[in-house]
Amino acid sequence: MMKKKHVRFTILVPICLLLLAAGSFSVIFLPASFAEKPPEQLFTIKRGASVRAIVADLKTAGLVRSEHAAYLYFRLFNKSIKAGTYKLSPAWSIYMLCGYLQEGKQELIKVTVPEGLTLSKTAAILEDRKVIAADDFLAAAKNEALLQSYGILGGSAEGFLFPDTYFFSYDETAEHIITAMVDNFFNKTASIPHFPTDPIQRYKAVILASIIEREYRVPEEAVKIAGVFTNRLHIGMGLQSCATVEYILTEVQHKPHPGRLLNRDLEIDHPYNTYKWRGLPPGPISNPGMTALYAACNPEKSSYLYFRLEDAEVGTHIFTKNLTEHAKAGAIILKRAAGR
Repeated sequence: MMKKKHVRFTILVPICLLLLAAGSFSVIFLPASFAEKPPEQLFTIKRGASVRAIVADLKTAGLVRSEHAAYLYFRLFNKSIKAGTYKLSPAWSIYMLCGYLQEGKQELIKVTVPEGLTLSKTAAILEDRKVIAADDFLAAAKNEALLQSYGILGGSAEGFLFPDTYFFSYDETAEHIITAMVDNFFNKTASIPHFPTDPIQRYKAVILASIIEREYRVPEEAVKIAGVFTNRLHIGMGLQSCATVEYILTEVQHKPHPGRLLNRDLEIDHPYNTYKWRGLPPGPISNPGMTALYAACNPEKSSYLYFRLEDAEVGTHIFTKNLTEHAKAGAIILKRAAGR
């Protein structure tokens, strides 16, 4: 132990003497003095940047007092610096700053992606948080090679971008972001009972889940709504989901989200219109969370074919077996509303 200390001492002494001779010792090891504590600032080190380029940028940003001293210290101690974005203080000494960069404690952007967002709305959130340009994200989400590597059918990763809170660096690539979200999807769905492994059946489950996500409000009702849609699919009845029509209006026709659907909206001639066409739409209409994904794979067994929103504030529905009961439920809801 004493021998190691002695060796370290014999190495450090001549280096320190060299730094003293160069007039750089205080600049390297002592923090800068300020009348008031200066604010920390973000500083990005690009991949492949040379030490000379890095210290030049640090000097320009006012984060080191001497470019020469910083370069000398980094070179003498052979300090490797990791690329990324860091929060640094102008008050730090070169010694402190270099140690922090070596640890690689990058600043990350926290992004929460809510359940039920579409691909385009997810892209808008990421752009707003300055993670990635929306167009770059959308292009990566439609990368055929990437989709094929995950066995994702369809033209995009819509439905497979798991809603969650993510921490991204300031220099993320669009492909890495898509990969992180899709990996999260497969990691989370692995715990869902009866979640399909076959790509075709999995895609159908995700499409159904994406509709359930946009229809349920109370989590306990998700499996009931899934049961209704499953029953309709089994008898060849149209899903008649307002959410699919809203998807056409907002994502295809790029109109504002409607306050309510009109009869003419239900007649739109489009494959996603489940009032006009039977079966599942061609692809997901949102990125569903665990509740909807679980419900799609584990629908409640029942004889229900209809559901109607009972309480707009609470979000509960009345479930019925036929059109007569469905109409009666509507009359009861109207009567309650009139009595308020």
